[in-house]
Amino acid sequence: MMPLIFAGVGETQIIKKIGGNPEVKKHLEDMGFNVGTEVSVINSLGENLIVKVKESRVAVSDELAKKIFV
Repeated sequence: MMPLIFAGVGETQIIKKIGGNPEVKKHLEDMGFNVGTEVSVINSLGENLIVKVKESRVAVSDELAKKIFV
């Protein structure tokens, strides 16, 4: 298990855990990041990751990506 920030570009991963306080967890769940969901990193732009989750592309900061474990 590792934070999403360390996942390779183009690799499909399964979310195993969402960390952080309850507000952060709720925010990530609202964006589609749930345990058991497939995600893949599309690109890394500066301090942001472009992530494909549930057929959508979402920009996630490094800080949030460190709370998503795959």
